[in-house]
Amino acid sequence: MEKLYVQSVLVTGSDRGIGLGLVRQFLEKPNPPEWVFATSLDPEGPSGKELKKLALDHPNLVVLQLDIRDLKSIEAAVQRVEEHVKENGLTLLINNAAILIKFTCLGNETAKNMSDLYNTNTVGTLQVSQAFFPLLKVAAQRNPQEGLSCSKAAIINISSDFGSLEKMSGWILSQVISYRCSKVAVNMLTRCQSLEYGPLGILCISMHPGWVKTSMGTCLMPTTVSESSSGILKVLSGVTEEDAGSFLDWKGNVLPW
Repeated sequence: MEKLYVQSVLVTGSDRGIGLGLVRQFLEKPNPPEWVFATSLDPEGPSGKELKKLALDHPNLVVLQLDIRDLKSIEAAVQRVEEHVKENGLTLLINNAAILIKFTCLGNETAKNMSDLYNTNTVGTLQVSQAFFPLLKVAAQRNPQEGLSCSKAAIINISSDFGSLEKMSGWILSQVISYRCSKVAVNMLTRCQSLEYGPLGILCISMHPGWVKTSMGTCLMPTTVSESSSGILKVLSGVTEEDAGSFLDWKGNVLPW
C-alpha cells in the first residue's frame, strides 16, 4: 500500500459506512495525504459527529458540506478544495455517495424511486466528476510519472456487483431494481470517463466494495467496513493504465459488466 501516495483525496458521502472507512484508512497511512476532504450532507448534524472528532486529531482533514444533487453545493465544495490544494490540484476523487431508498421488486418499483436513485447515484456522480475535473487535470499535468495511477490523478466510482448484467448478484435476496439500474449507469459513466479523461492523465475505474453491512443495507455474507476500505486502498495502490475503465472489486478481481 505504500506505493499509493496521493497529495490530496476527496471522498463523497464519508460521514458513515464505507466512505468514513476510506477516510480513516487515508488518515492512518504512514504517508497520509497532505489533504483529506470528507463530505457530508450535514456536517453539523448527528451524521457529522465522527468526522468532527477525527478532525480534532488530524489537521489535514477538511470536512465539507456536499449534496451531490445540488450544483451550488458542489461548486462551493470545489472552491473550498481549491483554497487548500492551490496549484497542486486534486489527486484522487472517490465518488462514494449513493442512496438506496426502498428494497423494491419489479412489482412495486415506481418512476419516482427510479428517478430519485438515478439522479443521486448516477447524475450526482457525473456532476461531482465534472466539477472537480479541472483540479484533477491540474494534478495530472503536474505529476511527471508516466502512465496512469491513483498517485497521479484518478476518479474512483464506487459501484456494486448488483450492477453487473452478467452476474445479477443477490437477485433472490433482493431485486432492488432502481439501485441496480443506477449502478449499471455508473459503470457506463466510468467507461466514458476513461475514454475522455484517460488521455489527459486521469485514471478512471469502477469498484465494488463487497457486500458490506452498513446503514444502507445488510447482507448474508458481511464484509466489515474496515476490511472493505483497507482492501480498496490496497487495490488502488496497484492499478495502472491497463486497468483504466475497468470494473474491479475490493480484492482486485475483475468483475463482468
